[in-house]
Amino acid sequence: MASHASALTVSERTAGTVCLLAVEGVLDSTSYLKLRDAVIKAALDEPRAVLVDVDALNVPASSAWSVFTSARWHVSTWPDVPIVLICSQPRRRAAIAHTGVTRYVPVHASVEAALNALAAQALIARRRVRVELPATLASLRTARDLVAEHLTAWSQDDLISVATVIVNVFVENVLQHTDSAPVVVLESVGETVSISVRDHSGTPAARHEDPVRGIERVSGLAIVAAVSRAWGSTPTPSGKAVWAVVGPENRL
Repeated sequence: MASHASALTVSERTAGTVCLLAVEGVLDSTSYLKLRDAVIKAALDEPRAVLVDVDALNVPASSAWSVFTSARWHVSTWPDVPIVLICSQPRRRAAIAHTGVTRYVPVHASVEAALNALAAQALIARRRVRVELPATLASLRTARDLVAEHLTAWSQDDLISVATVIVNVFVENVLQHTDSAPVVVLESVGETVSISVRDHSGTPAARHEDPVRGIERVSGLAIVAAVSRAWGSTPTPSGKAVWAVVGPENRL
């Protein structure tokens, strides 16, 4: 009986603005991380939602269903993409609900039912813009202008000051520490705004104070930590994304 990670396969396709994963094989201790990371990777591409078809998934131990709550936890702050299970079997849906997974990851009988539920939740507008900038210093000004322009258009002028500080730090770090062209993603959901900048370096972003001047020279990421609700550095298939989330309490 197959029980290795190689026995689990995940295929991916898009359905409109959502990502649909079809999972086949055995979910156990050897394949748990493979499936979790596949779901996280799909979410990091920032679709409207990640739908996971589990009809062909063999789960010998019910505790293994927690792989989906673990994946959701990893992306809950950023990019905050919903993860939804698709299962056509009523008894299995009930068994999944019994594990407590559906407190965080809903399960629906079909893709259509899941899309209808997502549409009902879409009353809160989710706005998003993604721009790749050249690897030049001029991109600092362009990134700040981009943020100001879109937050004004989205009627979130009160967050322009803090968001432009954050995007300036992120883009400056990409230009100083990598040879990448920064990719800026700005997203607004309700009262919150997320700012992320992607690059092709796998080195995680971390706070570094000046070794000579010490506290007289505060790192840019220390400033981001001070003015944002949350921030982080998340690996992506091509490098990393450094992100921050701000809300009304972060107005400058």
